Amino acid sequence: MENDKNNDLGTTPKKVLVLFAHPSLRRSEVNAPLFKVAQQAEGVTAVDLYAEYPTLHIDIDREQKRLLANDIVIFQFPLYWYSTPSILKEWQDLVLEYGFAYGSQGTALHGKTFMCAISAGGKEEFYKADGYNHFKIRELLHPLEQMSNLVGMRYMAPFSLFGSRTALEDGKVASHTEGYRQLLSALVSDTLDLDVVAKREKVTAANLSTMMKGATS
Repeated sequence: MENDKNNDLGTTPKKVLVLFAHPSLRRSEVNAPLFKVAQQAEGVTAVDLYAEYPTLHIDIDREQKRLLANDIVIFQFPLYWYSTPSILKEWQDLVLEYGFAYGSQGTALHGKTFMCAISAGGKEEFYKADGYNHFKIRELLHPLEQMSNLVGMRYMAPFSLFGSRTALEDGKVASHTEGYRQLLSALVSDTLDLDVVAKREKVTAANLSTMMKGATS
């Protein structure tokens, strides 16, 4: 949904683009409700890349126009083999062209904000140096962080749900979905403290409130 109304703080609302990638949405217990939240959020343009490009023939001009029209870009996806689903890699390879996103004349994305919203199958404690996966979740996303840096976007810590395989049974989906709604609202209203978020390892539904402007740690 689009929104051009001022928020309660009198600041100009930010425009958020959510690029969603899930190759098997009908089987999704976590990302499907999250994407529905994004579709319903004011000030947010939500795009299901697999639905829009079932043959992976990405419309480069359309995607670049979407980037230009928004202030904040979110990749929403399940973490598959420590990376994104394939369409997001294809999207980066095609859309982030030399002369548009990088190079001496490629400054179109400078000053924008980039963030990931991910679900990970493993438990939170698995994502550390001495854990099952050997790396922190932000470390596993370093290729996306460097992509963001190269094209001049400011990188934010990922909004993360762990243990997604059993999240529904464990009763985590509702609280995480509400956290995502609050995150998107805070991004649009510019009430999220990006200086704080940029320094964190991860953002979760549980710690989001500590990253709002004016919050005390």
